[in-house]
Amino acid sequence: MSTDRDIIARSLESPAAFSELYDRHAPRVHRFAARRVGSHAADDVMSETFLVAFERRGRFDGSRDDAMPWLYGIATTLLKKRARLEARAWRGLAAAHAATEPHLDATDAVGDRIDAEAALGRLGRVIARMPRAERDTLLLYALGDLDYSGVAEALEVPIGTVRSRLNRARRRLRIELDAGEPRESEVEHERAATAAPII
Repeated sequence: MSTDRDIIARSLESPAAFSELYDRHAPRVHRFAARRVGSHAADDVMSETFLVAFERRGRFDGSRDDAMPWLYGIATTLLKKRARLEARAWRGLAAAHAATEPHLDATDAVGDRIDAEAALGRLGRVIARMPRAERDTLLLYALGDLDYSGVAEALEVPIGTVRSRLNRARRRLRIELDAGEPRESEVEHERAATAAPII
């Protein structure tokens, strides 16, 4: 089976060969984008991702066999242009989740569902408020199924930066889960931590 590198190299001579890369990875790119901005917007992001990738195929790093981190990097850049839609999608996540949940008659289940929906809404707000670099890193790791190295490649940052961003993102989420809405002092402490340069 051809590697992604082989397909991209062939496409430089025969552009139609690039369709193999699309067939191989379009579902994963679409799924990643859909989890961030919804299915309808994901169609556009996926199409734009492969259009940009096709136009830039001559700049693909030929030492890499797998093009997924590269494609995720392109998709992440495109998603940054859709920041307002993404924030709206996260705010609406709890409402969408509630609409798709079956309504149970059992009294105990109602309380559990309300608690779960409240937690989901809080998490969505925390993720929406995260600095973009942390949010992109967290979502590539959680939704893109990339390891630290793949996230670093997608975002074109050192692997140590990925570790730092994920640690901060996890800390924010833990504060939210453990204590509900973060206290003002915790928010100020987090802001100060994110203002420090990442080495």
